[in-house]
Amino acid sequence: MTPAVPLPAIFDEGPFAPAPRPFNLAAHALAAADLTPGKVALEILAGPGEVAETWTYARLRGAVLRTAGGLAALGVGPGDRLLLRIGNSADFPLLFFAANALGAIPVPTSTALTPPEVAVLVEDLAPSAILCGEGVTPPPDPMGATLLLPADVARLRDAAPADFAATDPDDPAYILYTSGSGGRPKGVTHAQRAAWARRMMWDGWYGLTADDRVLHAGAFNWAYTLGAGLMDPWAAGATALIYAGPPGRGVWPALARAHGATIFAAAPGVYRQMLDAPDLAQGFARLRHGLSAGEALPPAVAAAWTGATGKQIYEAIGMTEVSTYVSFSPASPPVPGHVGRPQPGRRIAILAGEGETPVARGEEGLLAVSRRDPGLMLGYWRRPEETAAAMRGEWFVTGDRARMDASGAIAHLGRAGDLMNAGGYRVSPAEVEAALALHPGVAEAAAAEIPVRDGVTVIAAFYVPAAGPVPSEDLAAHCAARLARYKTPRVFYPVAALPRTANGKLRRADLAALARPGFHTASA
Repeated sequence: MTPAVPLPAIFDEGPFAPAPRPFNLAAHALAAADLTPGKVALEILAGPGEVAETWTYARLRGAVLRTAGGLAALGVGPGDRLLLRIGNSADFPLLFFAANALGAIPVPTSTALTPPEVAVLVEDLAPSAILCGEGVTPPPDPMGATLLLPADVARLRDAAPADFAATDPDDPAYILYTSGSGGRPKGVTHAQRAAWARRMMWDGWYGLTADDRVLHAGAFNWAYTLGAGLMDPWAAGATALIYAGPPGRGVWPALARAHGATIFAAAPGVYRQMLDAPDLAQGFARLRHGLSAGEALPPAVAAAWTGATGKQIYEAIGMTEVSTYVSFSPASPPVPGHVGRPQPGRRIAILAGEGETPVARGEEGLLAVSRRDPGLMLGYWRRPEETAAAMRGEWFVTGDRARMDASGAIAHLGRAGDLMNAGGYRVSPAEVEAALALHPGVAEAAAAEIPVRDGVTVIAAFYVPAAGPVPSEDLAAHCAARLARYKTPRVFYPVAALPRTANGKLRRADLAALARPGFHTASA
């Protein structure tokens, strides 16, 4: 009998429908103003039961087009780059979508950036204008860009309205900065069609409908919030809820309850922080489900949150260059040990080595997205060599290691660049972290390769105890039962918290510092 040939690790159920021509991202996102002009598109929340700003679709689109008119009066036009330094106020979406409406290129940035960090972006981007919101320190040297302060930004809305530019789906729409080689950020340029491609997420991740009220825990300027918190709810005719008040462990269930959230989106760290919040189940009683992205969702956190609320969390993986493309959803339930399935319309593969050949299903390799994907970036801003280096034949190589099972579900094995060295073997930190997360005494875990003396490194585990520190011998035995010996950490550090960005993503590069004597740990 002829042995069965293993299936290649490729997912392809046919391409997604192409974007219409012309196609303008802002017009697409605000089209509900024609169908439901009086419906609430956006509520900016100051606290549970406190709405700071309410915007209907008609009012929102009108303000966007007037703001576009104000920008046009300043000479802003197609292809001009606008650096946005705006917090969680309505100014952010008004400016972002107004710039896009003109065919200009908005560039959101975190308001937490320091002046030196902003200076690096200004030098790289050469923007036409820098727009600053309330409470944001303007850059000391705008390097020739027009500087608009809060009062100038407010006056933009008083102009005669412009119209949506008849842009092509392949025209540039916006730029997002991400980590680059050598420690310098690099700009990811997205096309207008990126908004159309996001429709693959509506069923492939969100289960999004026009009746939803989507509460997002991120800041406006984060790519996750911009897409899942604003662009997609509006394009679907739903209502976006964004919180602009002070943070707190119990604030999210209180906000969800007071404002009738039906979908909640956050990074895994937010779900973990909520677990001891009072009235967790009551707060999310109206919720249909939660969404998680930004990094791997620890199974223990997902299980605890679902156990407390009765609501499922649907995880997704993605990256700035293509947004989320692998996810679970109400139509595609989670599989233990996996992060999702490719969204219908995507073409996804797991590639072997340095070539373009897919591995067999069940084997490890590099996760790749077809260059036909309408959500894939146009390229890295002013970095053609890096853009070319990320492509391999028909594929954009994500830098993630993964495995596709027979059903198409994907297990994420960490970033290729994060791989640790253990006696000559390459070890994914995600694999070690997944094993540690199964221990009942571990609330959160992270792994890193740390030096112990010149030329010698070991795998170290850093964990947040669920109650109190766990004996290292217990953790070592727990890992040894689940991992090869060379993958098992040699040292375990209980810590008060893992280092994270403002949006809750793990700062893996900062882990080694936690092993230094004198660091305040949970056992101290």
